[in-house]
Amino acid sequence: MTQHLYKYNQPFYLENGGILPEIEICYHTSSESAAGKKVIWICHALTANSNPEEWWNTLVGAGKYFDTEKYFIICANILGSCYGSTGPQSLHPVNGKPYLLDFPLISIRDMIAAHELLRAHLGIDRIDLAIGGSSGGFQVVEWTISHPALIRNSCLIACNARISPWGTAFNEAQRMALKADSTFEAQKNITGGEKGLECARSIALLSYRSYTGYGLSQAEADGDCLLAQRACSYQQYQGKKLSARFNAYAYYYLTLSLDTHNTGRGRGGVEKALSTIKARTLCIAIDSDVLFPLSEMQYLAEHIPDAKLEVISSAYGHDGFLLEFEQISRQLATTLNL
Repeated sequence: MTQHLYKYNQPFYLENGGILPEIEICYHTSSESAAGKKVIWICHALTANSNPEEWWNTLVGAGKYFDTEKYFIICANILGSCYGSTGPQSLHPVNGKPYLLDFPLISIRDMIAAHELLRAHLGIDRIDLAIGGSSGGFQVVEWTISHPALIRNSCLIACNARISPWGTAFNEAQRMALKADSTFEAQKNITGGEKGLECARSIALLSYRSYTGYGLSQAEADGDCLLAQRACSYQQYQGKKLSARFNAYAYYYLTLSLDTHNTGRGRGGVEKALSTIKARTLCIAIDSDVLFPLSEMQYLAEHIPDAKLEVISSAYGHDGFLLEFEQISRQLATTLNL
């Protein structure tokens, strides 16, 4: 897939009343034009980028289920991220300094507004499939509500209709970890908060995985060891791995964006909002997901007209949406008509 940059040189008005003087959107496409091809719009999750061939390479690529030679596949980096779109590390066009903690709150609806600007810029008038897992699913369900005639099919994987107190608690625990790093609030440069980000990632990982998954992958090889350490090393490794590729300020604002997720806000409630969806919808739940348990996916399927719910089995919890590609592609092929 090829990377592009779209610059919107006009004020971008945010849901909370704030304004970004201009925005940039980094995005990838599988071809130069959507002409003559069905359009698949992939919405990425929290710390992913706009190239799904990197983070979903089991599903996206030449000859794979989302065939980059057959379909026009597009994925846009969300506002607030550090992978090319406008975010806290971006330079303010007025003072020339990075926004950092002066960056405004970005909501899920703001992300959809940015997607809409890009869609109009590219001349796309119909999306044959919008798909996303986790916070990517937040974007998809919001988009199918705000623009019901646009999206023909949608697939919501491991997400919900409104952020839960459980989810917000995990998000706040991660923000507390960021703030506990004195370099984060000092804002001396864009690399502040690296140690806090490592800790935040460690916290997040507990919500992404499962008891069984840790038992399978992080059990001590020595049954007689005095001090269990393997899972400790794993948590540290994952923390360092994220801090090496991501920005703490972007992470802070993206976790805040998760807490804005509420499809019913200003629409008469969640159930009324979901009832307006016109897209043929497939909801895929993961049986071991503790972050978005089965009950939340059932709720989506029950209140979206004619939606279908499928449950996939995984030992890897919420992260099964990235790993269980065979089960996901099988459910897509069975349920949705592309």
